Amino acid sequence: MLVDEVAFLLRPRGDGWVIDGTVGMGGHAEAMLDASGEGVSLLGLDVDPEALARAGARLARFGPRVRLARASFRDLEPVARAEGVREARAVLLDLGVSSYQIEESGRGFSFQRDEPLDMRLDPDAPGTAAGLLNALPEAELARLIFEYGDERHARRIARAIVRRRPLRSTADLVAAVRSAEPARARGRGRAGAIHVATRTFQAVRMAVNDEPGALTEALPRAARLLGVGGRVGVIAFHSGEDRIVKRTFRTLGAAGFAPVEPSPLTPGDDEVRANARARSAKLRVLERVP
Repeated sequence: MLVDEVAFLLRPRGDGWVIDGTVGMGGHAEAMLDASGEGVSLLGLDVDPEALARAGARLARFGPRVRLARASFRDLEPVARAEGVREARAVLLDLGVSSYQIEESGRGFSFQRDEPLDMRLDPDAPGTAAGLLNALPEAELARLIFEYGDERHARRIARAIVRRRPLRSTADLVAAVRSAEPARARGRGRAGAIHVATRTFQAVRMAVNDEPGALTEALPRAARLLGVGGRVGVIAFHSGEDRIVKRTFRTLGAAGFAPVEPSPLTPGDDEVRANARARSAKLRVLERVP
C-alpha cells in the first residue's frame, strides 16, 4: 500500500542505509531499492520467518545490498547496531499485516475462513488470541475491543464472547460478534460496508502482539538512528496507532525534526478499488532537519 509514495518520500538522496522495520513480503523494500542508487543498502526486520523467507526471495536480485533479520521493529535500534548500521537515511514502519498472513498463514487473521484463533505475528511468541479471549475479564475485553478496534458495540461483543467461551476458532469469534450485533442493524448490509467482525479481529490481533506498545517504543529509537536529512515514515491503519504517531512526531518536533507533509498521505481511489484494505491507511513522514 502507498508503494509509490513510500518510494518517493523515503528513497535516500545519497548512499547509506534504509531500514524497513516491517519488511513483510518485501514490496516497500523493493520499491525503495529500485528508486535508489547502488550505494544504498537495506536492513529488513520481521518477526515472521515465513515472511522473511518470501522477502528474501523477492529481494535476492539486490544481492549484498540487502540484509534481513528476524526481529521486532521495537528492537530496530539494537538490531541495527548489531548489523553495523550506525546511521540510517530512512526508516519505514508499515503497521498492517501482509496478504500472505491474512490469506495463507493459517493463523486466524481473517474472519473469511475458519482457522485456529492464533493471530501471532511471531509464531513462536507466547500467548494466542484464543488464550486472550478465553482468559480476560469481560471489562478488559470490552476495553481492548473499544480502544484497539474503535468498536462502539465493544461491551455487547465482550459479553457475547464470555458467554460463548471457550472460543477455539475464527468461526467461533465471528459467531460471537454477530450475536452481539443489534437486531436493528442485522440484514442492513450495504455495498462497501466493512464486515461486522473487522474491528474486533483488528483489536484482538493488536492486543495479542502488543502492537501499540511496540510502536511507542520503536518511534523514538528510529529517530535516534537518523542522520540530518534522514526520514522516518509510518503507515498506520488504526486511529489509535495514528494518534501515537502524531503525538510522537509532535514531541520530536522540539528535538530537530519536521513533518515532510502537513497532513498524512492516503491511498487514491484507484488503489482503494484495487485493494479495499488500503482504505484506512495513512502515511506520515518526519525528517531530521539541520
